[in-house]
Amino acid sequence: MVPLAVSMGEPAGIGPDLILQLYARRVELALPPFLVFGHAGFLSSRAKRLGLDLVFTDAVSDFAQALPIRHIEGDVVDLPGEVHVPAGSVVIRAIEQAVAATLAGDCRAVVTAPIHKGALYETGFFYPGHTEFLAALCAEDGEEPLPVMMLAHEDLRTVPLTIHVPLKDVPALINRELILETLGVMARDLRARFGVAHPRIAVSGLNPHAGEGGAIGREDMEIIAPAIEAARAAGIDAVGPLPGDTLFYPPHWRQYDAVLAMYHDQALIPIKTVAFDAGVNVTLGLPIVRTSPDHGTAFGLAGTGKASAASMLAALRMADEMTTKP
Repeated sequence: MVPLAVSMGEPAGIGPDLILQLYARRVELALPPFLVFGHAGFLSSRAKRLGLDLVFTDAVSDFAQALPIRHIEGDVVDLPGEVHVPAGSVVIRAIEQAVAATLAGDCRAVVTAPIHKGALYETGFFYPGHTEFLAALCAEDGEEPLPVMMLAHEDLRTVPLTIHVPLKDVPALINRELILETLGVMARDLRARFGVAHPRIAVSGLNPHAGEGGAIGREDMEIIAPAIEAARAAGIDAVGPLPGDTLFYPPHWRQYDAVLAMYHDQALIPIKTVAFDAGVNVTLGLPIVRTSPDHGTAFGLAGTGKASAASMLAALRMADEMTTKP
């Protein structure tokens, strides 16, 4: 079977730990084969620190006996919780090579372990996060796809229209074109990636009570509602704007296949509440499948073996399911 590509993430964080711990349980968990992109010496050192007796290889065909690693040369040290800036170039190249291998068909999806953007910025990295970097890596003829960040747990799927921006800047970023494009990507990928034949998408309002007819802000009435009508005219089954404070009551959101929220916390709080350890970050809109655990580097737990691997496991399984659907 063609493997999944896994980028090792920030060496000072828990990403490498989770990859190694899950591989050690590969038989028990019935894991799909995956190829790790990262520094072989560092991963071997971290495995020993965690008390894991693992064998490493460069051959994916040996997955049952040894963990396949695509070695990336560089200055990486095993210092849990202590950022070593020179390792940033290895972290970046791991993502680049994982994406390239997937675009080439050598791997069937990318699963990214958490990165520490602060450390990467010192190496010249200038993207707000994984999502935007992946879009740049998937550009064709200089044109980048629109990357859409989805958080998923079982049937709860949420998308923030705006992502890593200050809350005060959100209203100015919401416009008809962005809503239409995002709904289009969501509808297309819900069909193609998740097997939802007729996606139904709820759209939250921006203001309390979805603006209450303009009494509490006019964005819902003047921007969001017309964009939803345009989406419906284009054949997308979108409903809203719906008040954000009641939309995520389970009997409400379960009427829909996904929710488009207006800003980061509005989309992430529901997922974090019901599935703090098991949510998955999925990037829609790319020519490849990409998933990631829905948590950060957790420096305080790195190297201890105490971090929960539930979200990383869910990310691996979701990438596997999304690329094995008929």
